[in-house]
Amino acid sequence: MEGEASWFSHFPDYATNDTVEPDSFSELKDEYNEQVSSVLVDLILPDDILERILARLPIASIFRAGCVCKRWHDIVKPGRFLWNSSRLLSHKPWYFMFTSSEKPISYAYDPTFRKWYVIELPCIWTSSCFISSSCGLFCFMDNSRTDQLYVCNPITKCCKNLEEPPGFNLSDYNALAMVVNRKTRCYSVTIVKSKHIPESFFQCDVSIYIYDSGTTTWMTCLTDVLTGWRGGDESVICDGVLYIMIYSSGIGGSENRHGLITYNLSSRSCNMLMRNFIPAPCCLTCGRLMNLNEKLVMVGGIGKRDCPDIIKGIGIWTLNGMEWQQIARMPHKYFHGFGEFDDVFASSGTDDFIYIQSYGAPALLVFDVEQKMWTWCRKCPVRKRLPLQLFTGFCLEPRLEMVP
Repeated sequence: MEGEASWFSHFPDYATNDTVEPDSFSELKDEYNEQVSSVLVDLILPDDILERILARLPIASIFRAGCVCKRWHDIVKPGRFLWNSSRLLSHKPWYFMFTSSEKPISYAYDPTFRKWYVIELPCIWTSSCFISSSCGLFCFMDNSRTDQLYVCNPITKCCKNLEEPPGFNLSDYNALAMVVNRKTRCYSVTIVKSKHIPESFFQCDVSIYIYDSGTTTWMTCLTDVLTGWRGGDESVICDGVLYIMIYSSGIGGSENRHGLITYNLSSRSCNMLMRNFIPAPCCLTCGRLMNLNEKLVMVGGIGKRDCPDIIKGIGIWTLNGMEWQQIARMPHKYFHGFGEFDDVFASSGTDDFIYIQSYGAPALLVFDVEQKMWTWCRKCPVRKRLPLQLFTGFCLEPRLEMVP
C-alpha cells in the first residue's frame, strides 16, 4: 500500500465508466423482515453464548445476522444487546461523505470491510451546514437557519431537534462542537458565535452557548471582545476544554494568521479568552481540529512562507500543554495523489484514525496515528459531475446503542 502513490493509480478503473455499486445500508436493515432457515449453531448454543458471539460482529454484519432466523432477530434487536455489543467491540470510525446538491446523498465508508454504504442522513437537507460528532452521535446545524439544530444517530436514524439558544441569531461566523460522556451517555453541544463590531472592523464579539442534554437547557457562558482576531467555523471539545480556532483580522505578520483560544467547560471561568492564546505551529492555509482519545490534534495546510495562501503540504500536530508537537506530515506522493489541492480542505478524525479529503473531489485518504500509516480508501461510488461540485464529510464511530 505504501508504494501506491496516487489514489487514481490505486484504483485503475476510476477513469472508466464502470461504477462500484455501494451497499444500501437501509437494505441491510430491511433484511430483518426476511425469514430464512436456521443454521446448525442455532440448535447448539444457548442464548447468552450466541449473544456474545453476535455482539462481536461489525455493525453491518449485525444487521445481516438479524435476517438469519427469528431467534437471531430477537437477540440482536433488544437494547441490552446493543449496549453489550458496544462494550465488547470497538468499531473503527466510519467516514460519511456527501456532495453539494439540493438533497445531499451520503456515502459511508466502513474501513473494516473497505466498503461504501449508501446512507440517508436524517435531518440533513443541505451541504451548507455545521456538523460535529462524538461517540456515535452527530450534531447538525443549518448554516442559514437557527431553528434547524439536531442531534442524530445516523445508523439507527434516531433524531432529536434541539431548541435554539435563547436570544441566539446566526452571526458572521459560527462554530459547532459536541462531546458525549461515555459513562452517562449524556452529551454537551457548544456554539461559538462571532460577529464583527460595526464601528471597528478589527474587533469581534464572541459568545459561547452550551447545551446540556442532562438538563435539556442552554446557557450563555461567556461573552468577550477580541481585538485583531475573529472567530470562525472550527472548534472542538477535548478533555473538558473547548478549543476555538481564531483568525487574524489583519494586525500582525503572516506567521500569526491562525491561533487557538480555550474555554474550560468544567470551571466555566469568566477570564478573557485571549489570556489562553495558543499560536499556530506554523504558517497555515487552514486548520482542522479533532479529539483523538482526549488529545487535541490539528490537521493543517502548510503555507509557503512568501505566499501563505498557497499550500505546499499537510501536517498533523498534537497539543502538549501550550506547545505543538508534529506527529506526521503527509508524504509528497500522497499530497500530489489528490491532483489539484485547494488551500482549504476537509479533515475529521476520532480514536486513532484521521480522514483527509479535498473539497473538489471524492478522493479520501486515511492516516492511522498509532501505526503511522497512510492509506487510500476504496474508491467512493459518487462521481464529480459538475466543475464546481463540492464534497465534504465527517468522521463518526458507529454505535447502535447511542440515543440522542
